[in-house]
Amino acid sequence: MLTIGTIVLGVNDVAAATKFWHDAIGYVPREPGDDTWVTLAPASGPGAHLSLMFSETRVQDRPRIHLDLYADDQDAEVDRLVSLGAKRVDWDLYPDDPDFVVLEDPDGNRFCVIDKSQS
Repeated sequence: MLTIGTIVLGVNDVAAATKFWHDAIGYVPREPGDDTWVTLAPASGPGAHLSLMFSETRVQDRPRIHLDLYADDQDAEVDRLVSLGAKRVDWDLYPDDPDFVVLEDPDGNRFCVIDKSQS
């Protein structure tokens, strides 16, 4: 049996990305990282890990894989993430009544904030 243990994001600055994702979702380094790699894990309890890997490749405008972050208060979380350095994305593929907002982290990796209240 297989399970997903870690999602890996390519980033230009591992230290800056570590700070952003720690502030965004409260994950902490599982072990000391370096300039090329760090794995973040939930501060307490189980959950998938997020690894940040140094990458020099260009970020995709429409990535095939991305993170969905579930929010109880989508507007407040989007505002908080933007205050941490995320940017709103001018997404041309929104449906008429979207339950998600597309953002990108300071490295340009896109992710969605999903409104759980619409589920």
